[in-house]
Amino acid sequence: MSEQIKVGMADFKVARSPDRLITLGLGSCIGITLFSKRYKIGGMAHIMLPKNNDPDKRSLKFADVAIEDMLIELRNMGVKHSDLEAKIAGGAKMFSFNSSDEKSSIGYRNAVSVKAILGELGIKIIAEDIGGTMGRTIELDVENGDLKIKTIGKDIRII
Repeated sequence: MSEQIKVGMADFKVARSPDRLITLGLGSCIGITLFSKRYKIGGMAHIMLPKNNDPDKRSLKFADVAIEDMLIELRNMGVKHSDLEAKIAGGAKMFSFNSSDEKSSIGYRNAVSVKAILGELGIKIIAEDIGGTMGRTIELDVENGDLKIKTIGKDIRII
């Protein structure tokens, strides 16, 4: 019997098949999933901000900290770094203040940061659902790596 494991905001969790990881309310936040087909182990992080600039105050709300800590946990479970594939979702422009420039939004900056960090680590992003103006809920099936994305006003998608 599989268990649905909830990942809160500024949090990450790892799981083995047949469990599923889910996070709700991705607006400008990014949901990052790392998955190993070989071991059927995956992780999900729900990040809020691009980068931690204060090493004395580590927080999982930052992309760099959450990805680093999730990788450590996955390695502790026996997953090899080279076996991991990433899928990402979120990064919406939820609010329109003074600027209509999408590149100034926190969602855009989060997406750029996550892609850069994963690229530096040599982890390939095999699918993404980034941007727009609507929030998302995502669910990772740790059996097969499918990422189910629910967006208000759209059909459920699996990437």
